[in-house]
Amino acid sequence: MDTASNAVFWQEKWERGETGFHEPQANPLLTRHIAALDLAAGARIFVPLCGMSQDMVWLAGQGYHVTGCELSDIAVHRFFSDLDLTPDIVEAGRLRCFSAGTIRIFAGNIFDLIPDLLGPMDAIYDRAALIALPEDLRWAYAAHLLSLTGPVPELLVTLDYDQSCLKGPPFSVSEASLRSYYGKAYTLTLLESRAVEGGLKGRCPASENVWRLSPLPPLS
Repeated sequence: MDTASNAVFWQEKWERGETGFHEPQANPLLTRHIAALDLAAGARIFVPLCGMSQDMVWLAGQGYHVTGCELSDIAVHRFFSDLDLTPDIVEAGRLRCFSAGTIRIFAGNIFDLIPDLLGPMDAIYDRAALIALPEDLRWAYAAHLLSLTGPVPELLVTLDYDQSCLKGPPFSVSEASLRSYYGKAYTLTLLESRAVEGGLKGRCPASENVWRLSPLPPLS
């Protein structure tokens, strides 16, 4: 699947209201493990493919500056509307930037986001981006993410299950795959692995894994 086809797939899901992946509160894996990133107060965190995630609200509540990127305008408008916030909206290259308080979201295709628009980031939190992409796009996504932020600490949530049991998304991402995407830039540490209660979509056993990605020291 190319980036354009993938974009159409997700746009149509939002238009049809197929948002069962949306969680109404902050993910407990985030709240348990954010400290593993050892971030300073006021750190800038990038949340790719953020949807209308309440994780951003929670992170902002902890004093962080949060920047998301989301393909669907529907999701971005609903996010700020649900918070009773009227964001400032400016054109940002091929995207639009919505901002209110310490939260801003770029609306558009993440592959159209460039470092000059994003600005410096201190960390990444990826709960639903990597696992939302088919394998052929994960390579491009991982490389693009590194080009956007450089190697900064990352908290990453993945799923591991028998892909023949369920087509996805969300997709299964094995440890071997994860190391192939990020191993040249990061040390990967598994912080927690837990079984998905009732199985993924009630159909197949799956584990949800939380990883800390720590930047490797530069080569001397």
